[in-house]
Amino acid sequence: MTTSIDVLEDAFTRIRDTVRRAVGGLTAEQLSARLDPEANTIAWLVWHLTRVQDDHVAEVAGGEQVWNAGGWEQRFGLPFAPDATGYGQSPAEVAQVAGPGVTAESLVGYHEAVYAATLAYLRSLGEGRAALSEVVDENWDPPVTLAVRLVSVISDDLQHAGQAAFIRGVVERA
Repeated sequence: MTTSIDVLEDAFTRIRDTVRRAVGGLTAEQLSARLDPEANTIAWLVWHLTRVQDDHVAEVAGGEQVWNAGGWEQRFGLPFAPDATGYGQSPAEVAQVAGPGVTAESLVGYHEAVYAATLAYLRSLGEGRAALSEVVDENWDPPVTLAVRLVSVISDDLQHAGQAAFIRGVVERA
């Protein structure tokens, strides 16, 4: 019998697989390519989607973000606050997701670590029906349940992973 947790795990696995295909084997130049001077880069898109997943899952799990706990913040060496997720960043800030710490390997590695933390959290929910109905954010009308928060992360991540894959296709054809 397929449970709601199984469906969520499948969705996060699809994000991971899309990230791997979008980033795997790319050079620093390809990761930083822009379709126009204000467009997002592949590196920024994958860093951002992973940061959002990390931030949101850690919050609902009541744990520490992989970004900080796993040493990824230091490995990437980005000039942002430790809690930055990329939300609302300017084109100039997007360009800063580059440098020696930002490689295809580090982007995939960080995403893999967040994916593992996400699956561990989902599996801790058991069947999940009661947990998924719990309100996790009362700042919205209606209040946001755990299920809605997770689906929101999935939606955002898949959009950004698809954008990264599209840019990869354009870059490889250039």
